[in-house]
Amino acid sequence: MVIGPDGSQLGVMSRNEALEKAYDEDLDLLCVAPNAQPPVCKILDYGKYRFEAQKKAKEARKNQQTTEMKPLRLSPVIDTHDFETKMKQARKWLESGMKVKIDMRFRGRMMTRQEVGMKIMNDFTQNLSDVSSVERAPKLEGNIMSCVLAPKKK
Repeated sequence: MVIGPDGSQLGVMSRNEALEKAYDEDLDLLCVAPNAQPPVCKILDYGKYRFEAQKKAKEARKNQQTTEMKPLRLSPVIDTHDFETKMKQARKWLESGMKVKIDMRFRGRMMTRQEVGMKIMNDFTQNLSDVSSVERAPKLEGNIMSCVLAPKKK
């Protein structure tokens, strides 16, 4: 099945006939549906077709939204002012649409007091609950407790 450069169907013809017709119009023959019965080919300017396809792909990439993950490190023995400063920074990132990954490293004897770290982590997520939702709950992996906060949908 051959489709002309203006979109009209020229009918079913052999490969050589289709190539000849494309050559007469000084254009190329492109097989757009090789698995169809019969295969569908189109007479067109291949350079222009490729340029348009690249342009569409570039536009799609430009409009694609990527979410960035910002890391934030807390400590089980963090002071209130440091806690508030980190919270302000996380709030700013969440309001601008970024995800925030909060890590808390336990060192030495701190491993025996994991409930203190969990309380700080829960306080942090609770204070940011108006602008974020917990994507991954606080979980201890080795000596690092981490959780991920995602911005709330507007």
